[in-house]
Amino acid sequence: MNTKPYQPPGAAPAQRPTWIRHEVLALLTVAATLAYLTRNAVSVGESTIREDLGLTIRQSGWFMAAFFWSYAALQVPSGAMAHRRGTRFAMVAFACAWSVAAVCIGIAPGLWLLIVAQLLMGAAQAGLFPASCDAISRWTPLGRRTLACGTMAVGMQVGAIAASMTTGALMDALHWRWVFVLFAVPGFLWSAVFLMRFRNHPTEDAKVNEAELQIIRSERTSPNTPGAAEPTPWGLIFRSSALWFLCGQQICRASGYMFFASWFPTFLQQTRGVSVTDSGYLQALVFTGTLTGSLFGGLLTDWIWQRTKSLRLSRSGVGASFLFGCAVLILLAWFVESTFLAVAFLSIGSMLAAMAGPCAFAATIDIGGDHVPQVYGIMNMCGNFAAAACPILIAEIFEWTSNWTIVLLLFAAIYLFGAICWAMVDGRRRISEGG
Repeated sequence: MNTKPYQPPGAAPAQRPTWIRHEVLALLTVAATLAYLTRNAVSVGESTIREDLGLTIRQSGWFMAAFFWSYAALQVPSGAMAHRRGTRFAMVAFACAWSVAAVCIGIAPGLWLLIVAQLLMGAAQAGLFPASCDAISRWTPLGRRTLACGTMAVGMQVGAIAASMTTGALMDALHWRWVFVLFAVPGFLWSAVFLMRFRNHPTEDAKVNEAELQIIRSERTSPNTPGAAEPTPWGLIFRSSALWFLCGQQICRASGYMFFASWFPTFLQQTRGVSVTDSGYLQALVFTGTLTGSLFGGLLTDWIWQRTKSLRLSRSGVGASFLFGCAVLILLAWFVESTFLAVAFLSIGSMLAAMAGPCAFAATIDIGGDHVPQVYGIMNMCGNFAAAACPILIAEIFEWTSNWTIVLLLFAAIYLFGAICWAMVDGRRRISEGG
């Protein structure tokens, strides 16, 4: 029996869409993986680097925080550069620069070059996600954007897990300096591939056929054609209440995540008596929860959007619910004595917090319109100033109290406040409409 669809005589066969949009997402996801590999290796190796160079706890806190000061400060300028020069140029420049920074960590003779290297790495990675979100807004239809953002967030956690799982083991076989030089190599290789394969707009890529263009254009609310970048309406952006509540939840999520990405291995070593290598494995378990949440958060958010067409329910509803759940689980981890049970609660909590991540990425696209890099940059700038302060604050709390466990109470309260901020986000209020 012939099952082929009927076509009039002489009609051209139905065109099968190309898959270049998926290749673009894969390249962006790999970039996120490599970025988190280089930045998260520092937390696992912190105690080894500190002992080898004779640093104090306070100095080590400043070393880990240095990344986030430049990372936060340059979110908006880097996003604006990506908007003006295009994602292709910007991403290659970013990846090469953070790879150079990893080499600088490996050759650092003391605190000063460690801090300079971290500042360079933060500056290099500042524009990575604003540029990536801009690329997603151009290459992905609305009904799949949150899943695309979630996939990229999965790439971040794969990099974090890889750093947690391999850094300690590699340091058993190699000097820590060579480990950071080794982690620099993939960034240079990725840059060469991205330069050859990626184009800023689907219409600029000869490999994209008309059928794929129709998929990409479906449900779009703004043009998807190349052209000169429009002036940025900074007044409208800074008057957006949706943006500032979005910044509030980002501050809470970023500072909470930063605890796990910086002091958490040392926290386990000090409070639970685990080894450096085992603390890396337990950190990886928490990041596995974050990875799982990033993926399922994207799937869930798109599922809710496709069935309700409600930006408020699929963005702020998801975000508020899961940050509240995370706060409860961190509070439970404070009460238990078992290391395994405490880490299990924290892992599930990190998964719930991560489920609020993809909808935050998607919300910047919803309200940003043609100015996604700038809007994302502002949100991420606010979050990463909080993340920059986090390692310093935790070090100071320990210096004042000599009590590592009190930080769990602090972060339970932070995630609760983040849930309140998420409840106030209204993604329907676009920047171009004065929202």
